[in-house]
Amino acid sequence: MFHSDQGSQYASLAYQQRLWRYQMKQSMSRRGNCWDNAPMERVFRSLKTEWIPATGYSTLLEAQKDISAYLMEYYNGYRPHTNNGGLSPVRAEEKLNLLSGSS
Repeated sequence: MFHSDQGSQYASLAYQQRLWRYQMKQSMSRRGNCWDNAPMERVFRSLKTEWIPATGYSTLLEAQKDISAYLMEYYNGYRPHTNNGGLSPVRAEEKLNLLSGSS
């Protein structure tokens, strides 16, 4: 997944073909809405500063496993988020489900 704004360099046919060649999906923010990028930029900033080793990864498989563990286990399961009152997304959702009576 490659997320960007709608700059002409990212919308060009040549750039889109390159993404296709590397089997990457493109995601763009809506025109004139800079807030579309904010949630993803926050996740990527946290990933880069909290998790990815400074030396990088030896293999693609190693990177995929480690980054998946960060996102699915740590970031969503344990890491406190200020927007959730200091709860992880999983815990905040569980709390909401208890309050709403759904499971």
